[in-house]
Amino acid sequence: MKYVLLICDDEKVSPSMEEIAADPAYRAYGAEVDRRGAILGGARLRPVADATTVRVRDGETLVSDGPFAETKDFIGGIDIIECVDLDEAIAIAARHPYASRGCVEVRPVWE
Repeated sequence: MKYVLLICDDEKVSPSMEEIAADPAYRAYGAEVDRRGAILGGARLRPVADATTVRVRDGETLVSDGPFAETKDFIGGIDIIECVDLDEAIAIAARHPYASRGCVEVRPVWE
C-alpha cells in the first residue's frame, strides 16, 4: 500500500538544506527507508511565502499568494512510501526526524 508522509514543522525554526544534509538523524532516516526499499519519492517544499493558492468560483479563477491555511505549522515536504500496512508506515514516520520536533501525518493514497 502507498502512503504519503506530510512532514510538518514551524517554518521559523526549520533547518537549512545544509543542516539537514549534515544531521545524522536525517542520514539514519534515509538509510532506514532505503533498507526497507520503501521510498517511492519525495521532496522538500519551498517556504509558504512562495506558495500560490488557486480556487475556481462561478467559472472565475481566483489566485492568491500564500497557503490556504493560517497556521504556524506548515507542510515542509512529502515522502511517498510503499509499505505492507499502516503499522509499517507508522514505524517509518516515527523514525523521521520531524516526528520529534513537528509532526508527520501519514495518509494512504487512493489506488
